[in-house]
Amino acid sequence: MSEPKHIHIISFDIPCPANYGGVIDVFYKVQALSEEGVRVHLHCYEYGRDRSERLESMCEEVHYYPRKISRSNLFKRRPYIVVSRNSDELLNRLKEDNYPILFEGVHCCYYLAHPDLKDRIRILRSHNIEHDYYLNLAESESNLFKRFYFQNESSKLKRFEEELEHASSVAAISAPDARYFENRFPEVPIQHVSAFHAHTEVLGLKGRGEYVLYHGALSVSENYRAAMYLIESVFSKIKIPFVIAGSDAPMELRAAVDQYPHISLENNVPTDRIEQLIREAHINVLPTFQATGIKLKLLSALYLGRHCLVNAPMVKGTGLEPLCHIANSDAEMEKNVLELMREPYIPGSERKELLEHNFSNRATLRSLWPLLFGDQLPVRPHTLEYAKEICE
Repeated sequence: MSEPKHIHIISFDIPCPANYGGVIDVFYKVQALSEEGVRVHLHCYEYGRDRSERLESMCEEVHYYPRKISRSNLFKRRPYIVVSRNSDELLNRLKEDNYPILFEGVHCCYYLAHPDLKDRIRILRSHNIEHDYYLNLAESESNLFKRFYFQNESSKLKRFEEELEHASSVAAISAPDARYFENRFPEVPIQHVSAFHAHTEVLGLKGRGEYVLYHGALSVSENYRAAMYLIESVFSKIKIPFVIAGSDAPMELRAAVDQYPHISLENNVPTDRIEQLIREAHINVLPTFQATGIKLKLLSALYLGRHCLVNAPMVKGTGLEPLCHIANSDAEMEKNVLELMREPYIPGSERKELLEHNFSNRATLRSLWPLLFGDQLPVRPHTLEYAKEICE
């Protein structure tokens, strides 16, 4: 029997419960590695989420470090999201062995270029092109202080990006992001490694639903902007029942919803209710104004829901374009909603095959594994997946 494999994962937050974008990817990555017998040494920065017995049952060990959220860190040269995540205790633990280190996002890269780690496998898991992401947040933000913070952080992140050349490799969450890093760091191996997620099978219900759904974390300026766009530019004009679901809806959004009897808001609802709403909707509508990474809510809609209506930035470069209806103007969005509401959903093999082959957690782990361990992910005997793998 071969020796077990080990890995250090440095997470920007405690990834359990897995209830928002970034931590979903981290949690299900930890789960996928654990299921393959990998001994995961998980390091989490904590700032408001509870410590997790579930994580501790999945991992070899879990360590927690306080995030340093002092305002003085806003005035340092390095980005706030980076400089607020450092710990001498973490560095000392990393130096105790020679296991690969996976840095979850630029947020966790304070020690990426540290000389004591220069001979280690150091993989950056990129969730976004962070300086572009923060610049887009600034453009969507109406609060002047927050806008200045996002703009300042974007400038610092662009400058800090030079340190990423010290990574052994970059695991980029989307193909466009992978191309960006290939051009930016031609000497660093780059691999497209899609998002890990909660879904194991495609469950879209045959037939009709009664409403259109938009879901997301509504306190995030991008999601707030998308929800307001759908109210003001689409559903103010058509009387199709429209549900907005998510968390921390701003007062302005609640006021906009109250103007229309056919529009409703479900605020601060648990994950199981969100999933029920996704399944029962006739259309999941998901526009975005940031073509960054891959949106986990899009994967949720495709695994759980019926028709999926998006704009081009939501699917650009994801490989999910064939599974979605795409509308790029107010008129196209309105037209597609009206047409799709008349069209019963019939589950097809294309969605099932594309998602299972390219976006299952095991398929994603197969692309990450060589970066971590230098070999191929072992196939699983006596399973249907094994039969598929040996035929590829």
